[in-house]
Amino acid sequence: MQNFTPLFPGFHLQTLRKKPRSERQILAEKVLQLQRKTISQLGVCFDKFIPKECLIPTRSGQLSRRRFFSKENIFWAFFSQVLDADGGCQEVVRKLQAYAAIRSDELPCSSTSAYCQARIKFDQESLEEILRHTSQRLQQMTDTGRLNGRRVIVVDGTGVSMPDTEANQAVWPQPANQKPGCGFPQASLCACFCLQSAALLSYEVGNKKSHELPMLRKQMGTFKRGDIFLGDKGFCSYFDVSSFKDRGIDSVITLARRIPATEVDAIKILGKDDLLIYWKRPVRSKASSYSQADWEQLPETLTLRQIKVTVNQPGFRVSSFYIITTLLDAQAYHADEIAELYFQRWDVELFFRDIKTTMAMDILRCKTPDMVHKEIMMHLIVYNCIRGLMIEAAQAKGIRVREVSFKGSIQALRQWEPHFNQGQLNKAERTRLIQLLYESIADKIVADRPGRSEPRAVKRRPKPYQLLTKPRHEMVEIKHRSRYRANGA
Repeated sequence: MQNFTPLFPGFHLQTLRKKPRSERQILAEKVLQLQRKTISQLGVCFDKFIPKECLIPTRSGQLSRRRFFSKENIFWAFFSQVLDADGGCQEVVRKLQAYAAIRSDELPCSSTSAYCQARIKFDQESLEEILRHTSQRLQQMTDTGRLNGRRVIVVDGTGVSMPDTEANQAVWPQPANQKPGCGFPQASLCACFCLQSAALLSYEVGNKKSHELPMLRKQMGTFKRGDIFLGDKGFCSYFDVSSFKDRGIDSVITLARRIPATEVDAIKILGKDDLLIYWKRPVRSKASSYSQADWEQLPETLTLRQIKVTVNQPGFRVSSFYIITTLLDAQAYHADEIAELYFQRWDVELFFRDIKTTMAMDILRCKTPDMVHKEIMMHLIVYNCIRGLMIEAAQAKGIRVREVSFKGSIQALRQWEPHFNQGQLNKAERTRLIQLLYESIADKIVADRPGRSEPRAVKRRPKPYQLLTKPRHEMVEIKHRSRYRANGA
């Protein structure tokens, strides 16, 4: 009879031993463990936009070890934080806990300290490289221009505020008419966008004293020969128009600080309200942002084209304005086409609205200048990635990308994100989810309502709260709130 008892002789221990694992199985198990410690599943939507080499751990120093808050996990956690409606660090920590609960019984700490310290270690150079890659990728997806096949770069500036800390106040001081402790640091932002793809190409950050023109000059490397620079009257400058022309870049801006030329002063009349004129080199003032040597290199005169645009649409703030451009060929660039191009300059206001209002970058959260720069860059990276999804969704459905809602795209991505974070999700299922995400994004069509009047007015009245006119520890609150009326109430 066969003996099954291991205590008696004749029992073979080899029958209880497991088959030894191969090196391939051991390596596969380690890879699986690393994959379970990552939260980069959201990246399946953005493989084309986020270069993986920028998220590889460094060889030594900070973020060199493969821990839960690795370089890859920090980036996607920060990415998710910008994408969230709440936008707080605590929201990200809760999401990390929920994600870790699926894969292990041990949850990360509820404190935001570890996550915030890990964000500080993330190098700014990697974020800058990722931002450049996203803008280049968007340019490749839309290679057509707005005017005769030429790329149009629209430039504008805006402002953001941030927490009232000593470090932020030192770099971005609040307005002088506000008392200390009653205001917030204010930063200026000048950015260049591609008018066709809405991609953010470059940006510069300054304080309240920084003018848009000096910040634009720092971004000259963004422009290439053959591009068209599109800006409002804040960029009407003899020096900059001449600098762009020397680089083979044409300008389309509105006239400011100069008296419009008449037909008597014109070199040639190209058409109705379309004149070929010349500008004389202005006298350099002491407040000029360029040097005496740069001023002396400017030509004595500039040959330009002045187009008067009459606005017949009711609801606009002006009835007419003048456009100054270096596009001198009236046959290749008709006056109506240039006027229509400048009308599309309003898109840059919508781009900033998407970033500041929809993505909540109007009021930043970080308390140090270094983290404020990283927060701004992360918002711009997420913005470009969302634009990329919109382009792919529009191309899949065969519609114009301008018809796709930016806010609707963010809402769809927020709801799809938990499905991408599932642990047992194979490649085929992820592809199916991405296709459904594209259909959901392209399904939200923005109606085209040309000539619609949108006055800059607030309909909802503010609450009758008392204004903070002193620091909080000195402020005395009015007992009866109804006796106080805020300005404009």
